[in-house]
This record gives sequence, C-alpha cells and structure tokens, in this order.
Amino acid sequence: MTNTPPRAIDRISAAFLSFFHQESAGGVLLLLCAAVAMALANSPLAASYEALLHWEVPLPGLSMSLLHWVNDGLMVLFFFVVGLEIKREFLYGELKSLSATLLPIAAAAGGMVVPALIYFAFNAGLPTLSGWAIPMSTDIAFSLGVLAFAARGVPKSVAVFLTALAIVDDLGGIVVLALFYSAAPSLAALGAAALICAALFLCARRGVSSPLVYLVGGVALWFAFHEAGVHPTVAGVLVGFLAPAGTEETFETAPLARWEHALSPWNAFLIMPVFALANAGIPLSADSFDRLLSPIGLGIIGGLFLGKPLGICLMVFLLIRAGLAKMPEGVRPSHFLGAGILAGIGFTMSLFLAALSFDTAADLVTAKAAIVTASLLSGAAGVLLFALDRRFPGRTK
Repeated sequence: MTNTPPRAIDRISAAFLSFFHQESAGGVLLLLCAAVAMALANSPLAASYEALLHWEVPLPGLSMSLLHWVNDGLMVLFFFVVGLEIKREFLYGELKSLSATLLPIAAAAGGMVVPALIYFAFNAGLPTLSGWAIPMSTDIAFSLGVLAFAARGVPKSVAVFLTALAIVDDLGGIVVLALFYSAAPSLAALGAAALICAALFLCARRGVSSPLVYLVGGVALWFAFHEAGVHPTVAGVLVGFLAPAGTEETFETAPLARWEHALSPWNAFLIMPVFALANAGIPLSADSFDRLLSPIGLGIIGGLFLGKPLGICLMVFLLIRAGLAKMPEGVRPSHFLGAGILAGIGFTMSLFLAALSFDTAADLVTAKAAIVTASLLSGAAGVLLFALDRRFPGRTK
C-alpha cells in the first residue's frame, strides 16, 4: 500500500484541532493564574503585589510600570498571534468562503452590538459610558476550554463556529481598540508607522521570511504607534496580518504557519497567564459586591451574560430563517445557544479594555469584578445547558 500525502484541507483541519486543544488547555492555566491573582490581592501580600505591579521599569527614553509593560509590551505578542490566527482563518481556514464566513461573522456582530447597547442603556449620560466596549469581547481560550470540558460529543462544527466567532470578535475588538481607545494621534508618528507598514508589506511580497526583519519592524512600529497616541498593541496585529502566508500547498512551511505554531504555546501558557496574574487581582469586600449593582456592574454583567447569547442567537435565527445560511449538519439550536452563552466569557480582552476605559481605581475594580462574575455565570450556564442537552437531547431541539 502506498502512502498518499495528506491533502491541504486535511493539514489545515489538523492545525485547527491542534489550535483548539492548545487553547483549551491554556484556558485551564489562565483560570488558575486568575485565581492566584485574586488570592494575592486578598491576602497579607496584597500591598507587595500592588507595589510590584507599579514598580517602574525604565528603558532608554521610556519608563513604564511593570503592569504597563505587561499590558502594552508583552501583550503585543498576544495580539501578533491573534493577527496570525485571523489571517490564517480568512485565507485557508473556516472563514475563507462567503458561505462559511457569513454565519460566524453575523453572529459575532450581533454578539458585539447587543452587549454594547445593554451597557449603553445602563450608563447613558454618565462618565462611565467610556466602558461601552468591555462586554463586546469573547475570551477564546476560556470559552474553548469550557466547551472542550462541557460539550463532549457535540459536532465538531460547534467548536468551529465558536472559534470562528471568537476570531471575528477579536478582529472587531482590535478595530474598536484602534479607533476609540487611542489618544489624539501625532501625524508625524503616524506617517512613520505607515512607512514601516509599507516596508514590511514589500518584504512580505518579495518573500522575505527572516523573523529578524519582522521583529525589528514590529519594534519600530510599536514605538511609532506609542508616540502617535495609537495603542501600541495594534502593532502586533498589523505585523501578524503582514506575515507571509504561502499558498494552501505551501501553507505549513510558510512563515505565518511556522510562527503561529512556535508562538501559540508561549501565548497560551505564558503571555495570557502572566496577563491574568497582573490584571485579575481584585480586592474582594462587601463594597465591591455592592458595586456590582452599579451602572458599570449591571452594564457589563448584562452585556456579557445576557447580551452575548441574545445577539448571537438572534443573528443565527435571522440568517437561517431568511435562507442566507443553513444549519450545519448535526447541530441543534441548543448548540448555538450553548456556544452563545460561552461567548459571554469575556475575560482577557474585557480586562484589557477595562484598564483603558477607567481612570479611577474604584471603577476599574468594579469593572473587573463584573467581568469575572459574568464570565463565571456564562461558564456555569454553558456547562449546565450542554449537560441538559446530552441528557435530554430530544427536549432541547
């Protein structure tokens, strides 16, 4: 018997399964690090924990606290990998055709707009309206981790749908970050950033695959955006978009696939856990729970826990009812509802946007507590729904 080489579609499918399992395992570690941060913030070590986060780490011409280096520096690698994932999905993955793309894109749009409107309803006319984007986000690692645990036996297309939805959600979050969470730009620095992007684009078109070229270009782009007033993590996304991707036949050996394969474990098992350790420390008190009923708390919890599944399921229903999309084989409406509920786990990107939204410590603590509360509610509700779906499959259609 001769061994036939695997088709491109089989290799890409295998890459998706590897990504899914890696993100799932990374979600478990992320949860553990978040729990450690919570424990530190409510222990006798709380003062030392805060002092470490606000320790100034100087570099030539630039000095920021350790927390800012994590959020503005280390997270560039997180956004770089996100950029690679988005480009891969649109070129060769689940989002490459209009028919496959329409359902998760529409669902992601509904899952971003409805939560933002719910937050707006609670915070209209208040200074806290600046946090409107916080409940728009889905944490891909946490949501896929809970899905892997809770949805054993469901069709693979459910995981594909949630993954594609979360990736489109990430893209939407990046656009929001670039447009609404940046300072008034410096035109000179923006011009420098445009020149750097053009140079990297030409390198990619000419097949330059040296990681050093993109690393140097990425660092220069980070500084240009930092000086321009644009959030510097956007540099990571753009460099990811510019990475040479090859063709379906050469995809596995192209820089995009090689860099994503090399960096995804670091992203899942180092960068995101460190981010959780730095950002998930929430001092718990009776006052912090009382503030969950404030406009910030109600807007975030309502947006993530209720708005996410409502927006996602509404768009899925409308597209299928209008004949613009069809139900994937073996998938029931309850599967879409379960995926929509799990999309309400907004941890990483929501915490990131919360840190950019509020200047006062009390508002930020309230936002963090609401994000954690909504994520726990969404995770628990998703687990319960999938458990009921397995036990009574005929009653959840």
